[in-house]
Amino acid sequence: MIKKIFIKIFILISIAMNSQSIDLVNPKDNIGIENWIIVNDDVMGGISKSKLYIDKYNNLVFNGYLSLENNGGFASCRLNLNEVNLAGIKSFSIKYRGDGNIYKLRLQQSNRRASYSIDFKSKKDQWQEVNLSIKDFTATWRGFTYSDYPEIELDKINSLGIQISNKQEGNFKLEIKNIKVNY
Repeated sequence: MIKKIFIKIFILISIAMNSQSIDLVNPKDNIGIENWIIVNDDVMGGISKSKLYIDKYNNLVFNGYLSLENNGGFASCRLNLNEVNLAGIKSFSIKYRGDGNIYKLRLQQSNRRASYSIDFKSKKDQWQEVNLSIKDFTATWRGFTYSDYPEIELDKINSLGIQISNKQEGNFKLEIKNIKVNY
């Protein structure tokens, strides 16, 4: 009986030790707030606008206006991860408050044209936390999805991005409390 209890305790401790979350972005603790860039559809003639800033509550805020004019239709912000190795992660967790729009978390690999992305839906003015499994990311490029693209190589990820697209024209606002990587 005591042996079974020790085995169960050992298993629980092993699981806890192997389950680790690390902040990739946490404005409150000044983690991941530098090296962001804005990339909007103006790179291809669109007129969408966006900005990224830290508000008085220490949230990273991505907001702006998504326009479909001039064949536009996306706004994004990207964090440079050249100094971060994501090998071994299982998922990303994001704590956020949105506006009812659908956003994408995107990973760019240094040796590939396509990005790997996954959608997450926001509820208007409600804080949410979502866990996004790496195995659910799909390869996309300029709005097209690739089913036969090579699998993601986490040790070669060089940027993480947040994007709004998919013809969701209008004002948008996404507040991010944190983004964590989960091993």
